[in-house]
Amino acid sequence: MRRSLAGVALAVTSMVALSFLIPLAALVMSLVKEQAVTAAEQRAAALAPVLTLTTDPSALRESTASLDAADRLVVHLPDSRPLGNSKAPKALLERAERKRESISQEIPAGWICLQPVVLPGDRVAVVENFVPEEELTHGVKESWAVMLFLAVGLIGGSVLVADRLGAKVVRSSKRLAQASRTLGQGDLDTRVEPMGPAELRDAGLAFNAMAQRMTELLAVERELVADLSHRLRTPLTALHLASERMVGTPESARVEAAVGELEAELQAIIAAARTPLAVGPMGQGLLGGSVLGGDPSAASPAVVAAAAGPRCEAADVVRRRTTFWSVLAEQQNRSCSLGLTQERTTVALSEDDIAAVVDALIGNVFRHTAPGTPFAVHLVRTAQAVELVVEDGGPGIPDPDRALARGSSSGSTGLGLDIAQRAATATGGSMRVSHSPLGGAHIAVMFGLAPTAPSGRRSRMSRRRPAWPRGRRGLRRN
Repeated sequence: MRRSLAGVALAVTSMVALSFLIPLAALVMSLVKEQAVTAAEQRAAALAPVLTLTTDPSALRESTASLDAADRLVVHLPDSRPLGNSKAPKALLERAERKRESISQEIPAGWICLQPVVLPGDRVAVVENFVPEEELTHGVKESWAVMLFLAVGLIGGSVLVADRLGAKVVRSSKRLAQASRTLGQGDLDTRVEPMGPAELRDAGLAFNAMAQRMTELLAVERELVADLSHRLRTPLTALHLASERMVGTPESARVEAAVGELEAELQAIIAAARTPLAVGPMGQGLLGGSVLGGDPSAASPAVVAAAAGPRCEAADVVRRRTTFWSVLAEQQNRSCSLGLTQERTTVALSEDDIAAVVDALIGNVFRHTAPGTPFAVHLVRTAQAVELVVEDGGPGIPDPDRALARGSSSGSTGLGLDIAQRAATATGGSMRVSHSPLGGAHIAVMFGLAPTAPSGRRSRMSRRRPAWPRGRRGLRRN
């Protein structure tokens, strides 16, 4: 590219220079010649008044000497030899004398000027002034050399400037190409420093934005896989309980081994999917259409309220999911109580997202407490929020801050509490972990209320979970 730009600059500047140099050179030569001829004609005409006064050769020689061209001025007197060394052709002299006409004409050796002068007695004398070829071109070569030097300097300067500009463009293009190759090879941290012309700077900024977006999308996809895998633990817990009830049967060992392998594979999928990546706020959905993904701090109540997103009644979802878990609680002799508010509990989340929160919190009770440990689920309405409380009578959570850090919980993937926390933050709410009156953990998730939907519009459910309707023993309503 640098060679191409330099070649273009060389061609264009050369054509421009030639278009000016050729006419200018001809003009300089014409002006020098014209000046020399004009000076010769003036000297010849200056001697005419002297001839009208006297034809004395001595006086005429003195006059020609005073005109600073004595060796070129020649006076042709009638019936006398010329005073000086004549260069004029005989035919031109006879023509000037006979026709009494001033002649200025080019001859092989230079330029000749003939000025006729009428003397007393109707006689005619002719003043000759010869201009040699050297004087007709005096200073022309020097002028041409100066113009040629300026033209070469102009061409060289334009080529140099074009090369520097081309080098800057090429450098920026090479860096952008190298960054693209590096990004294509899997280095997602690759960025370029925008430089060069405005178009290449825009391309660099667009490349950086694309690379950042790719990194963020990959990170969200990996977290999505981890979250979806974590939600598979709900039916896996049911399989564990079912296998425990089969103890003593011929199939119990095989079923227990299969469930253990499934849980190990699920744990491996979550660990592989959660390889750390440098990400930024995304605002993508937990399930591809929600607002749970990305940086929790990126969501705000105003943004969520203004967005046209999913909506659901949290009380309905909490009732269905607690009913599902109550059947499993009965099998483990757990006491389960449920308390639901009768007020509106519309939140700006899909039913799947609310169900994921309930399953994550109650599932933690089953996984981290012994059979027979009681737990309770409450859903209350405040002025601007809906509060979901899940508490148990287990050993509790000794380090709530560490438990809320994604992937930091000891002995687990650490995704359950993170799912609940991100759901709360997405609606402008919050989450806190404390000690329960039952003796164990007390987890309160605060969801911001969704704005009232316009009349005639109803919330759509993205998907419905099976409620496993198998009886409701062990479920108490407060």
